[in-house]
Amino acid sequence: MRKKTAPPSAVADYTDAMTIIRVAEAARLLGVSDDTVRRWLENGSLSPVRDDAGRLAVDGLELARHAQKLAQLPDDPHRTGSSARNRFVGLVTGITADQVMAQVELQCGPFRVVSLMSSEAVRELGLELGSVATAVVKATTVIIETPKGKAL
Repeated sequence: MRKKTAPPSAVADYTDAMTIIRVAEAARLLGVSDDTVRRWLENGSLSPVRDDAGRLAVDGLELARHAQKLAQLPDDPHRTGSSARNRFVGLVTGITADQVMAQVELQCGPFRVVSLMSSEAVRELGLELGSVATAVVKATTVIIETPKGKAL
C-alpha cells in the first residue's frame, strides 16, 4: 500500500490522501484471486489507477466500499431486539469443553469467531458441530444465540 498525497498547495484534509493498493494486495484483502480483481477493473466495478511504479492498482477507499457491498452475510432468521449491531450468522466448527468452560468456534463467511462460555451454556443452547448459530459482538464480549436456546 502506498499513500499518494495532493500537491503542497492543496488544502490539507483527509480527502487529500489516497491509499493506492496493488491488485495482488487487494485480492488478498478481499479473499479473491488477482484475476477477479483485474476483471472488476476491466468491467468497471472498480476504477483502475497506477501506483508510483506504474503498476495497476485500485484506490483504497473505493476498494473498502466494494468490500462492504460484497460482505453480505446471511440474515439472522431468529433476530431478536438487541442494541448489538455486530451480528454474524455462521456454522459451529469447533467446541472444546471441560466440566466448567467451553470454547466455541463459528465460521461466519470469511470470519472465524471464537467465544468462551460455560459448558452449561453450550448444552442449553444446543450447540453442536455443524449447527447454525449467531455471534453477537458488543464491545469485547461475544454472545452466541440459537433458536434452541432458553432465556434464563
